Amino acid sequence: MIRILIKKKKDKIMEVRILGHAMYADYGKDIVCAGASSIFITTVNAILKFSKEAISVDMKKDEVCLKKLEENEIVNTLLINMIELFQELSLTYPKNITIREDE
Repeated sequence: MIRILIKKKKDKIMEVRILGHAMYADYGKDIVCAGASSIFITTVNAILKFSKEAISVDMKKDEVCLKKLEENEIVNTLLINMIELFQELSLTYPKNITIREDE
């Protein structure tokens, strides 16, 4: 199962950590993992187009962590959009992806 952990501070997303594998299908054929990866990578690329210093991304095996480094309305909007897309994916595949928010 993919676990998405969101850390917030004063209702602003500060960190998004994605762990695990969806287990919907075999590696390389898993549409849930592909969807989650696409959502994440598209958001990161969009943020970096606006500001290379706005975020840091740390990638490990079966884990990726995005940390917001600067307060920016565009970055905030893109992060909110990313979480909303993950929520839509989790509604379709509730056995394969979960989201938890911590304040």
